[in-house]
Amino acid sequence: MKFAGPLTAAVLGAVARASCAGNSKPNFIFIMTDDQDQQLGSLEYMPSVKKHVKKEGGYPKFISQGLNDNYLPVWLQDAGYNTYYTGKLMNAYGTRTYQNPAPRVLLDPNTYVYNDAIFTLDNQPFERFTGEYSTDLIAKRSLEFLKQGIDAKKPFFLGVAPIAPHSELTDTFREPVPADRHQDFFPDAQVPRNKNFNPAQAGSASYFKQLPRLDDSQVQYLDNFQRRRVQALQAVDELVNGIFQALEAHPDVLANTYIIYTADNGFHLGQHRLPAGKTCGIEEDVNVPFLVRGPGVAKNKALSFPSSHTDLAPTFLKLAGIPLRNDFDGLPIPVRAVDQTPEAIKTEHVSIEFWGKGIIEGTAFGNLRAGGYFDQNTYKTLRIVSDQHELAYTVWCNGDHELYNMKRDLYQSFNLYGKQPQGSPYNISQLTKRLDTLVLTLKNCKGDSCRHPWRMIFPSGKVKSLQDALDSTYDSFFASQPCVSFDECTLGYLPELEGPASPNPYQGYLARDADILDEHWI
Repeated sequence: MKFAGPLTAAVLGAVARASCAGNSKPNFIFIMTDDQDQQLGSLEYMPSVKKHVKKEGGYPKFISQGLNDNYLPVWLQDAGYNTYYTGKLMNAYGTRTYQNPAPRVLLDPNTYVYNDAIFTLDNQPFERFTGEYSTDLIAKRSLEFLKQGIDAKKPFFLGVAPIAPHSELTDTFREPVPADRHQDFFPDAQVPRNKNFNPAQAGSASYFKQLPRLDDSQVQYLDNFQRRRVQALQAVDELVNGIFQALEAHPDVLANTYIIYTADNGFHLGQHRLPAGKTCGIEEDVNVPFLVRGPGVAKNKALSFPSSHTDLAPTFLKLAGIPLRNDFDGLPIPVRAVDQTPEAIKTEHVSIEFWGKGIIEGTAFGNLRAGGYFDQNTYKTLRIVSDQHELAYTVWCNGDHELYNMKRDLYQSFNLYGKQPQGSPYNISQLTKRLDTLVLTLKNCKGDSCRHPWRMIFPSGKVKSLQDALDSTYDSFFASQPCVSFDECTLGYLPELEGPASPNPYQGYLARDADILDEHWI
């Protein structure tokens, strides 16, 4: 299993304090939960997060590519920051593989065991904490690091990554485990019964076409799973409250600190007949909370423009006044009002890719495991988010396609691909060719081609968005483009089995670069 590229079609919940203490570099507290949804309402069970933030404001691969000495904490340290980190770092970061680890981080094989965590601190031998609750240990260490950061009187970055509400993982994936003090909370909590929850009609692409409806016992199991998720998040909510209590004792530090709260990916529970899990390109899996409080961020204001986790490092560097790197695939998220200019906001695209088998979480879905429904789960998904367009387009490794107008169909119930519904605002065939070409551009992008993919298709810069590209002038150009395709459903990224590598750039007379035109006319 492998995720690549951005994981969120992000809606920025901007929510912060709007003052700045002097001209000193700001501090950062970055809190990332594991598998927390945006679409299923988990934030509604977290009063401290809402109070303080929302209303206020593959390790071996990592090492082999030399990234352990060339990533965010190193860049911040080079700029004069003290950096601290506690909680989960990444998968496969374990007792046999860690080297030069960040402070007090969880280690496999017990990363996702709530009451038997293994931690390492800097280069010291790892230590096991049997019988102690993982999130509480992370909360305690985060406060210790926060005190060190404040006492040092230097700018600091504190990363906090609790595992909640990730499934408990021992021999298999099971429901999350809340702290004992929270295990009776929210007895009536259940999965929201939205339009796409265990629908009567099967889906229209890949394994969604064959999935059986969940039976009553499986639905009850998912409701209990949801209760366990929001119960497990209560310790995270207490962690957040503890951090703010510590910051409020130092008002000058609080006024100069950005607090960012987000998750690594979302989660599904019964949507489209799915079991518990997170390995799909549906909105429940890719849309996550993103809340910010800090200097210059408008209080209790929600903004909606696309962003993804590739934009986080550029955002931190921008806020810290550190020059951006040319190799960044993302752009700074304009969280401050002063940065929310038309040219600063990322164009419109979020790219999601997955290779391998889909993961079933929980113990009530033996029929789905036996059926092998999720063995072919390799796909590429594109989300478009703009004032004019809200779209989701997916190409599956078996050749199936999906296209949804998210303005009209938030729950992705009516697949537009290959259809032309009466009253549709789009010529579906022409729209599909544009979206497919954009996926083809993004699938192998690096740096600027990820940040500005339309520029790679139209080098002149005349076309900057899907709206521009929908001009009928370009119909024949897009019709001539190769299509995104897969030769087979692979378990990993094998570019030689993924069809054409890139689109053909537009060479029309009116689209040539001004410098080229001048040269030809001299």
